[in-house]
Amino acid sequence: MAKKMKAASTPATLALDTAGIKYVAHSYSHSDSAESYGAEAAEQLGVSGDRVYKTLMVSTGANSSQELAVAIVPVDATLDLKSVGAALGRKKAQMADKATAQRRSGYVLGGISPFGQRQSSPTVLDAGALNFETIFISGGRRGFSLQLRPQDAVKTLDALVAAIAAQR
Repeated sequence: MAKKMKAASTPATLALDTAGIKYVAHSYSHSDSAESYGAEAAEQLGVSGDRVYKTLMVSTGANSSQELAVAIVPVDATLDLKSVGAALGRKKAQMADKATAQRRSGYVLGGISPFGQRQSSPTVLDAGALNFETIFISGGRRGFSLQLRPQDAVKTLDALVAAIAAQR
């Protein structure tokens, strides 16, 4: 079961604190044997996978290390690369290299948060997030999620909102 934490501090929580955004921090026990970080988070938090959002890095150009963007979709869905490309005004997008995503964000895979990244990138949040009063997004490490209003995520990240998720 998820536990609320008060003293957790990551670049993500510091960014939200600086922006004056209210959130609830949830910590859970991460297992190294988990097959899916997102499915594990939803299960441990006791919420459906359409309310827990994963942060993915995509490349939108030929120079993949510089033309990166962030896509945020539910953990029970996949990212529609064509839709995220279109939302960003590009012909296409592709998943960023894992090492590049970690280097650019400053976080490890399974703990990449859209908040407090080392280098900011254009961000697209799936439109389905607006159907919920609150959503859960990684807090910057495995086993740590932040619950906040999707409108606050959009405001803080200066994110575009578009239908970028494809159901599995």
